[in-house]
Amino acid sequence: MGDVKLSIAGRAYDVHCADGQEPQLLNLATVVDEKVRAMPGGTEVRQLLFAALMLADEAQEAKGKAAKAEPQSDSLRAAVALAESREAQARDELKAALAELDALKKAPPSNPAPPNPTSAKPSHDRALLQIADRIETLATRIEQMS
Repeated sequence: MGDVKLSIAGRAYDVHCADGQEPQLLNLATVVDEKVRAMPGGTEVRQLLFAALMLADEAQEAKGKAAKAEPQSDSLRAAVALAESREAQARDELKAALAELDALKKAPPSNPAPPNPTSAKPSHDRALLQIADRIETLATRIEQMS
């Protein structure tokens, strides 16, 4: 059990706390002391009362902001998961297109005409462009959500 001597509004307080919590308790006492010193006049009890009310108000505001931010972060996580899923799908499509291209290159010609390596290329180029467009669109959506 740790012991800490706090100074709030010019008065010393001896406080017991769990071991290792001393620095946090000193920081909190500094915050309370700053609030008390911001209260002009009045008794010490009145200053402490108003400091406590101000700190409670700040804590309530922070909780409200956190509650509002939580659904936004959930939506952002869902959008990222969707983007990752679509990226994985696009990669799979790209791998399949590359495998198909390799197979076409290795396959013997079906007619005596010389092979034309560019005959299959336009469809693969279109597929790659579509995949690139999807990735750009997803990246833009994620940037807009941030």
